[in-house]
Amino acid sequence: MITLFISDKCSDSKKAIEAFQNSNLNYETINITENMDNLRYFLHFRDSSKFFKTTRRQNKVGIPTIMINNGEHFIEFNDSINLDNLEKFNK
Repeated sequence: MITLFISDKCSDSKKAIEAFQNSNLNYETINITENMDNLRYFLHFRDSSKFFKTTRRQNKVGIPTIMINNGEHFIEFNDSINLDNLEKFNK
């Protein structure tokens, strides 16, 4: 399962949304600024995962971020990411 955490207030999230829409991946998008439940869900991972250690230290939010299999892996979205590499997580 692939989850894309985004915010509609973030310009980088717009790039991530577009990239995922242009991919063949099956994924879920969670907008963390849409409601408190979405924010809490993201913060659960952001505040406890080693992946976000630098993000927390820099007082950043940490989106857009790709989550694999309910927190098994996290991948920072950037312009150079090849989403085809996520095909193996397609379910």
